[in-house]
Amino acid sequence: MTRIADAPRNPTGTAARYLPPAARILLGITFLVVGLNGFLNFLPQPSTPLPAGGLAFLGALIASGYMIPLVSATQVIVAVLLLSNRFVPLALVLIAPVIVNIFAFHVFLAPSGLIIAVVVVVLEVYLAWTYRGVYRPMLAACVDAAKP
Repeated sequence: MTRIADAPRNPTGTAARYLPPAARILLGITFLVVGLNGFLNFLPQPSTPLPAGGLAFLGALIASGYMIPLVSATQVIVAVLLLSNRFVPLALVLIAPVIVNIFAFHVFLAPSGLIIAVVVVVLEVYLAWTYRGVYRPMLAACVDAAKP
C-alpha cells in the first residue's frame, strides 16, 4: 500500500499539477489501444513496409505463438491500471521492459516510428520520476543480507 508520504506530490502551479494525471492517462490510452489491437487487429497496417530486420523480428515474435498475446495482455493490464489510477508504480514497472523493446526496435530496426517511441519513453520516465518515493525502498542497498 502506498503511504501518503510516498505518493506523488501535486505541485502548486496551476498547469503543473495536471501533468502527472495527463501523462498517466495518455500512456494508459496508448497502451490500451495498442494492446487491444494485438488481439482484435483493428488498426490499419502501415503503408510503408517494415525494413528486413524489423520484419524478421516481428516474424519471430509471431512464430513463437505466445509472445504477441503476452505483450498485448501486459499492455492492456497496464493500461487499465494506469487509467484507473490503481497500482500505478507497479504498472510502470511492468511496462518498462516493453517500452525498452519498443524504443530499441525503432532505434535499430524501424526508425520511422521513433518519434512515438520517444514520447512513450518520456512519459514513462516522467511518471517513474513522479513516483520515485515509492521506488526508493526497492532501490536501497541492503548491507546485511539477513536483514530485510
